[in-house]
Amino acid sequence: MKLSVVGIDIAKNVFQLHGVDNTGKAVLRKRMTRDKLGAYIANLSQCTIVMESCGGANYWARVFERSGHLVKLISPQFVKPFVKTNKNDANDAEAIVEAASRPAMNFVPIKQAEQQDIQSIHRVRSRVVRNRTALINEIRGLNLEYGITIAPGASKVKKAMCSIIADNENGLTQSLRECMQDLYDELVAVEGRQKKLEKTIRHICKQNETCRRILKVPGVGELTATAIVAAVPDANEFKNGRHMSAWLGLVPRQSSSGNKQVLLGISKRGDRYLRTLLIHGARAALSHYKNTDNDYGRWLTGKKATLSFNKAAVALANKNARIIWSLLKTGDEFNCGVQRVAA
Repeated sequence: MKLSVVGIDIAKNVFQLHGVDNTGKAVLRKRMTRDKLGAYIANLSQCTIVMESCGGANYWARVFERSGHLVKLISPQFVKPFVKTNKNDANDAEAIVEAASRPAMNFVPIKQAEQQDIQSIHRVRSRVVRNRTALINEIRGLNLEYGITIAPGASKVKKAMCSIIADNENGLTQSLRECMQDLYDELVAVEGRQKKLEKTIRHICKQNETCRRILKVPGVGELTATAIVAAVPDANEFKNGRHMSAWLGLVPRQSSSGNKQVLLGISKRGDRYLRTLLIHGARAALSHYKNTDNDYGRWLTGKKATLSFNKAAVALANKNARIIWSLLKTGDEFNCGVQRVAA
């Protein structure tokens, strides 16, 4: 077979292959189990293999690259319009090949194992933070049912719980007191887990030279720096900084027609977690990065004077995303710009 492009609809155990030659004629239609896929692809002549960017895609991309193939990943939303009839594995695999043949198609960068390690740590930490918030809300809600109010905040909740458990005159039964003790111990354990994960992230940040350069951008901390390194394998995948900012959903949505240009709020596309970190970091920079007489500081002062706080934070997050792209692309250090000298 003279294969040019092979589309693979991946799943957990069953994989559907659809291959075409240089003329676009289908020459391969095959259904295969997981244990046979790697060996079968390794025996094929070198070609382009295309898959949807979903669970397990990065693993299989690395496996196929080791066999000498060129591997590309496509976002599933760009494949769906090419499904001709009913949805099934064979039609999905064919649609993947059709989507990959479009000259203007956007592909997803392939993540290496090290980047997936960092991203996995971030995902676990996010889940631990959600569990911690849910646990605090549960503690406050249960105590409110017994007429005991607790101020919001993890430190205040832990301090109040110690007093509540030790107070024998607050009307709590022994069984509920034991339940509260279990909840307090669980909260302490969850916070310990969160601190351990954050310590791991800080260690990764210190060991990574790219993270250390990104950290110099105002509003970027260890979480943001490591998340960017994990999410952006290669800055060359983006034409410029605005493309990376658009990929993160930090540019305006458009609803334009004819000669009428209408810009709405930010598109909120891409990685919500990374966009949230950039915006929260920008809020911190707006509050603390003051009275700096350089290009960056004057730009920031101008935005604070003309925009609301939240809009200025999004604008700064957009600017920081472009700066970070430039740092990743060139390998330079962050420069705040020219500082004015008093006459």
